[in-house]
Amino acid sequence: MSDPLERIAAALERMSPAPLTAPDFGKADAFVWHVGPDRLEPVAEINRVNMALLVGVDRARDTLLANTRQFARGLPANNALLWGARGMGKSSLVKAVHAAVRAEGLALTIVELQREDLASVGRLLNLLRASKVRFLLYCDDLSFSHDDQHYKSLKAVLDGGIEGRPDNVVFYATSNRRHLMPRDMIENERSSAISPSEAVEEKVSLSDRFGLWLGFHSCDQDQYLAMVRGYCDAYGVKIDDATLRTEAIEWQASRGSRSGRVAWQYFTDLAGRRGVKL
Repeated sequence: MSDPLERIAAALERMSPAPLTAPDFGKADAFVWHVGPDRLEPVAEINRVNMALLVGVDRARDTLLANTRQFARGLPANNALLWGARGMGKSSLVKAVHAAVRAEGLALTIVELQREDLASVGRLLNLLRASKVRFLLYCDDLSFSHDDQHYKSLKAVLDGGIEGRPDNVVFYATSNRRHLMPRDMIENERSSAISPSEAVEEKVSLSDRFGLWLGFHSCDQDQYLAMVRGYCDAYGVKIDDATLRTEAIEWQASRGSRSGRVAWQYFTDLAGRRGVKL
């Protein structure tokens, strides 16, 4: 009979996960990071819109495109925080910029990281660090509550600790909040803390670690209608301006908001009624 310690060691070895290995990054230009077990799964087709269809974000578009192009060329580039109004194209712009850079012949792989998996980001960075590929690490809808400790893991991406952020990784995040936490939480903690300036400094300063802050604001009616018309022209949906204006305004009034997302939702309904496949 073998030694009990040997049997225990053998059992633990069988239970331990297999060593994490990098996928073949040449097989896809986009991957999604999953945990339990850790793995990078390729994305066959990225859900995105053409950058030309993004209306009212010219400054953010040009700035983010230039920054991404620099990074893809092996030059210095900043991490970017895209913040502001819901449905105004923050995540769409990140994916559109990635497509535009690749269309220029520059190699760049996008990796999506879920906010819930931020605690595992150190393991992901170690995996990416070992590759010669250049990665755009992307997290959508990033924000934190008062008892959320995930923001500490995010510092590994922005600052990198002792090792530093890998030279082949740049991080883009989208958020509805400029400081990644609710304004009322900031004010409450400041008013109740013994040292108000220090109470939220660690969390608020997290957004300061992004070299680029790109703001997105609610669109006006003309921009909203231009978005809808742009979708119609791009997908070949025929509709006269007067009818489009009447229907699109009625649609946004029923939703109680006006944004790029609402414009796309109206257009989807219109395309369906006109028998046009998207």
